[in-house]
Amino acid sequence: MVLNPEELKKNEYLATSIQVLEGLEAVRKRPAMYIGDVGVKGLHHLVYEVIDNSIDEAMVGYCNNIDLIINEDGSVTVIDDGRGIPVDFHEAEQKSALEVVMTVLHAGGKFDKESYKVSGGLHGVGVSCVNALSSKLIAEVHREGKIYNQEYSSGKPLSDIREIGTTEKTGTIITFYPDNDIFIDTEFHYDILSTRLRELAFLNKGIRLSIVDKRDVEENGNNNNGDESYRQESFYSEEGLKEFVKFLDVTRESIIDDIIYIDTEKNETPVEIALQYNTSFSENVHSYVNNINTIEGGTHLAGFRRGLTRTLKAYAEKSGMLSKLKFDISGDDFREGLTAIVSIKVQEPQFEGQTKTKLGNSEVMGAVDQAVSSVLSNYLEENPKDARSIVQKVVLAATARHAARKARELVQRKNVLSGSGLPGKLADCSERDPAICEIFLVEGDSAGGTAKQGRDRAFQAILPLRGKILNVEKAMPHKIFDNEEIKNIFTALGVSIGTAEDSKELNLEKLRYFKVVIMTDADVDGSHISTLIMTFFFRHMLELIKNGHLYIATPPLYLIKKGKNERYCWTEEERKKAIMEFGQGSESGIHQQRYKGLGEMNAEQLWETTMNPDTRKLRQVTIENAAEADRIFAMLMGDEVPPRREFIERHAKYANIDV
Repeated sequence: MVLNPEELKKNEYLATSIQVLEGLEAVRKRPAMYIGDVGVKGLHHLVYEVIDNSIDEAMVGYCNNIDLIINEDGSVTVIDDGRGIPVDFHEAEQKSALEVVMTVLHAGGKFDKESYKVSGGLHGVGVSCVNALSSKLIAEVHREGKIYNQEYSSGKPLSDIREIGTTEKTGTIITFYPDNDIFIDTEFHYDILSTRLRELAFLNKGIRLSIVDKRDVEENGNNNNGDESYRQESFYSEEGLKEFVKFLDVTRESIIDDIIYIDTEKNETPVEIALQYNTSFSENVHSYVNNINTIEGGTHLAGFRRGLTRTLKAYAEKSGMLSKLKFDISGDDFREGLTAIVSIKVQEPQFEGQTKTKLGNSEVMGAVDQAVSSVLSNYLEENPKDARSIVQKVVLAATARHAARKARELVQRKNVLSGSGLPGKLADCSERDPAICEIFLVEGDSAGGTAKQGRDRAFQAILPLRGKILNVEKAMPHKIFDNEEIKNIFTALGVSIGTAEDSKELNLEKLRYFKVVIMTDADVDGSHISTLIMTFFFRHMLELIKNGHLYIATPPLYLIKKGKNERYCWTEEERKKAIMEFGQGSESGIHQQRYKGLGEMNAEQLWETTMNPDTRKLRQVTIENAAEADRIFAMLMGDEVPPRREFIERHAKYANIDV
């Protein structure tokens, strides 16, 4: 192909083709590179970045109170009583230190180890990115008896820093308005933010964090009554991680009298750990580095597991309690029924992994291992009653694992003998590339039949589930493989659990569908079944969720008709809006249909509203906070009724279900 001179000129690649993004323009151009995404997660990450600065002040002893306010106009204000960001002139940048912090990437005191020995904010992108992604930001500094103020728009200062008054306080106040040209949605979620503040209070004992939502007024109050009428919470922890473990285990039954607590320093690495054993069958270990939740683990978690296993195994063998076992004990057995928080502080954390939340510092493993071994050995010797209870729990876990392996092998043998090994109820798709295949786990044979008729057979598979699957939160591991519906899910997905070493890790290499979609009725039973299925995935297929394979289908709640006009509605607000629009000419002739079951829709309607990739609304299941997810599943599916009732009552207004 020959290009004419004009086309050649257009395709020249010269120095003038290289675009240099000045200041914070790079952040605005590619926001997802800096904050992960421009959805709900990225939006709330902005708040975390501002709070991290205040937490850094608290970690070095200069801040005791951090207040978060969600304002009526949708902005957020973070107030701390730290030293206040410096405002004096910065010679190198030829502007105030405040403006440097607010407008220059990778600028701040946390790179100077004299100012901050450790810092959570190092993992983040800094308040300058918050400034870049805000249509408006106001910084107010209380320092050295004076109040300073500077305003910004899209990361650029609107004026020089100004002195606006005097004060006896110190601290920083940041108010920002997320840019709706960048973010898909700029509405902050109270529950997401309050959960993070609670977590930070546990991780940093002695610091008070509070949240006030001025958008949400309690029913018995009004705006004229002051802050008392707003939805608000305050978090403060005297015992830190010990209280964190108590909070997570509030619905579980402990098997030891006290929480085992470790607070020491090894190889210049501060290590803080709290752990407790309970009667559950799951491992609930959550790790943090400089207040960052390392959901992918890393060297600190590996060190914890190694120290725990070696120390407990040595004590168990010495006590003679393993002498009657006819099979070996694995590392997993020592962690069944264990709830633990591992929190360390590292001067130069090296993060890796898919989401940059896996610690890679090699020196940390030995430090945590030594800390656990030293303290745990002493605890076991000094508390023989608790030590015996823990070892008995380990033996029970090993026995159950052995039985579960036999049940698993039986399932696998049956699959081999039956040919393809796929469940008889599965209506498979013709496509074999898992990246474009999806499977719908459908409540009931009736709805399953409708889904089979309405699907695209090329890439959509249907697995009907009969009734409610086993509540795995309260079942011993080997019982799981006796449940027909759970066995069908395992075999349909093609995944396997366990290797020759009896690991509990999920093997996703042979996963047959990259989208696993839970599709249930929009009523109480449907919600219960959906929760049971999600509990199963969270406890036994966590890697499936972490890799982004689990989704929830959202069938419409209503069909509104008037004459030839019709509209599907997914929320109560959409229903009211449709009625208003259809009823403009008259409030008569409007027909409303409330869908409670999938079977109430014909195959064409189910495809159009819930299964067609071009028109459906799929919700991806993600884990923003593993500790909070663990607590909620234990509370919802456990034996304790009062916490579950309180949770349901508090969140009832967000549920679109008929009771």
